[in-house]
Amino acid sequence: MHLINLLALLFQAAGPAAAGSILFSGGTIIGFKAATDSTPESLDVVRNGSVLVTDDRIAGVFSGAAPADQVPEGTETVNISKKIITTGFIDTHKHGWQTAFKTLGSNTSLPDYFNRYGEFATEGLLTADDVYLGQLTGIYEALNGGVTTILDHAHHTWSNATSQAGLKASIDSGGRIFWAYAFHHIANFTVAEQVANFRDLATKADFEGTPTTLGVAYDLFGPNPDLEEVKTVMGLVKEFNASVITTHSLQGPWGYDNSPEDVSNLGYLNISTPIVFSHASFLTATGATLLRSTNQYISITAESEMHYGHTHPVSHLIQDQASLGIDTHFTYSSDILTQARLWLQSTRRKLYAEVLGRWQIGAHNPMSVNQAFLLATRNGGLALRRDDLGVLRVGAKADLVVWDGTSPALLGWNDPVAAVILHASVADIEHVLVDGKFRKRDFKLVDKTYPDIQAKFLASAERIQNVLIETPLPVLNGSFLSGYPYADPLRVDVQRGAGDAYGEQFLAEQI
Repeated sequence: MHLINLLALLFQAAGPAAAGSILFSGGTIIGFKAATDSTPESLDVVRNGSVLVTDDRIAGVFSGAAPADQVPEGTETVNISKKIITTGFIDTHKHGWQTAFKTLGSNTSLPDYFNRYGEFATEGLLTADDVYLGQLTGIYEALNGGVTTILDHAHHTWSNATSQAGLKASIDSGGRIFWAYAFHHIANFTVAEQVANFRDLATKADFEGTPTTLGVAYDLFGPNPDLEEVKTVMGLVKEFNASVITTHSLQGPWGYDNSPEDVSNLGYLNISTPIVFSHASFLTATGATLLRSTNQYISITAESEMHYGHTHPVSHLIQDQASLGIDTHFTYSSDILTQARLWLQSTRRKLYAEVLGRWQIGAHNPMSVNQAFLLATRNGGLALRRDDLGVLRVGAKADLVVWDGTSPALLGWNDPVAAVILHASVADIEHVLVDGKFRKRDFKLVDKTYPDIQAKFLASAERIQNVLIETPLPVLNGSFLSGYPYADPLRVDVQRGAGDAYGEQFLAEQI
């Protein structure tokens, strides 16, 4: 029996029980207050409160104990005294299938990535089973870290089989996955074949009734688009009511535009489908104006943009139309909490430095923990045009995280938002729910098949990593694809004396 089909049978036998009613009682709630005529929307902290979940929705948020007449018979009660309950985090940019590359790219630049780990360099390296296992374990890693919603730029679409595998893993994970099928120019699977494959997946609709939805990823909107191809792809978006469109946007020296201006010039920016511009490094003022006027969002992947060197020079100016993402989780952290913290402190540093550059002293902190929390939650929902995601309030989806307030990291907390954003870690996450179902409970993933999945993934990753270890690193001379020349940044040293202590990668031939 094919591995993917075998694991599917195991999921049917070992998946979480159907949702009912769950009452989280006695904890501190980081809720959400809608805007009124006199006040803007805001976070709303309720202490010693209760949250009632019924099926896939938040049915009640109570100050104090839940009224007995509002709690359905047979409701399970979970004591969260001295704990913090929040909405789940939202990751608006990820490539889940790349898990098998973990730790190989610790010192990569973006040109290194393109030549070694990206969608074009790895075509033919991964089988459908490899894609399934990488995607599934990557999503489990995210769920373990409190990420309940992921916009997955799924550029493992090298064949019918690898495409189906990534979608199937997304469904099987139980996470809320906006799985965006990538249309791209690869060697052995034409765009026409990709269109037929997308139609097949959309028509079969195996994701119906699950938290997974079907979107589109496309990186050829500009600067020199194939107009007929764009029309075909966007026609599929409309025909099948795709949940989202996502595109990599790197302007400036990168020349990988897909800018708001490009999409607007094609007539597709001001549409009802959300479009997420990943990275948006070197976004222009015109592009920012277009995003605001059409209510489209960017995804800031803070750690990625530092690691790979495309940076985020102006993203702090567009945070009102921004969300947070991970990007290539095999290279660094996979949790949005880390991205929120890195982004918060790097923004503070940038804005403090502007004051110091004028020989003045910053009199107040330029960015708050509340703003970082909203970027990681509410803004992700807004980027996806889902008002029921990224908020803990009645009627919203029951995507929830419970934090252990008595852990060594959180002991003594007072402000729950500061506790989560500045002091917590993945180790403090006790429970995670998606669509009202536990995906992590009592600090452990609930999937009983996880040990078997781990073993199969490790065998897959060993084969893939051994191939890459034996493949020489790319030599980057001359110019990047955009025509801009390569140049070496200053290389730092942390040891005294002669020589270069940069060091080597400690890679074994097997894992």
